[in-house]
Amino acid sequence: MGTTKIDRARVADAGLRLLNEVGLDGLTLRAIARELDVKAPALYWHFKDKQALLDEMATVMYRRMLEGGLPGPTPRGWQEQMVAYQGALRAALLRYRDGARVYSGAQFTGTDHADGLEAHLRTMVDAGFELWQAVRAGTTVNAYTMGFVTEEQGVQPMPDERREGYDVDERAERLERYPLAAAAGAEIFTHYDERFEDGLWIVVAGIEARYGVT
Repeated sequence: MGTTKIDRARVADAGLRLLNEVGLDGLTLRAIARELDVKAPALYWHFKDKQALLDEMATVMYRRMLEGGLPGPTPRGWQEQMVAYQGALRAALLRYRDGARVYSGAQFTGTDHADGLEAHLRTMVDAGFELWQAVRAGTTVNAYTMGFVTEEQGVQPMPDERREGYDVDERAERLERYPLAAAAGAEIFTHYDERFEDGLWIVVAGIEARYGVT
C-alpha cells in the first residue's frame, strides 16, 4: 500500500465512486482503502464505522445536489415547490447505485441543508401551515420519494441497467390466469418518471385535504 494522504472528503468521494461499481452491500472500508491505496486502519482516523462513512457520503450527495441548482421557494405556491424539490432529490439519488438506501436515515455531517429547509418551511408557514403540519407534510412527501426510489433502484440499479427477472412480457406469461395483475406489470415496472410525478401530486393533494391549506 502507498502512503497517500487522505481526508474525509477524499474517502467519501472514493466511497461514492466505488458504490456505483459494487453497490451498498459490497461497499466496505477495506474496499475503499484499496481504492485509495492506503491501509484500512487509516480510514478509522476519519470514520469510526461504516455508518459514519455513509453519513458523510449522503452529505456529499446533498452538496452535489445543491451544486446542480436546488429548487428554491417559488411564487407558484408550496405545492410546486414541494414537487420541484422532490424531483431534484430523486434525480440526485439516481446518480448512485443504491443511492436511496445510502441517503435514507443518514445523519448529515454539516449544516448545508439548513438554508433550504428554512426556506421551504417558511414558504409553507406563510401559506397557512402550522410548523408541525409543515414538518409532517415535508417528511411524508420525503418518505414517498425515498420509498419510490428504493423500489425503482431495486428494478433498475442504474438508469442503464435492469435486474434479471423484471421482464414485463415474461411476467405477463407467468400470470396469464390473472389478466389484470398481468397487465399491471407494464405500469408497475416501467414509466418511472410519470409514475413518480403522479404519485407526488397524489401526496400533495392528500396534504391539502388533510390540513385544508391550498
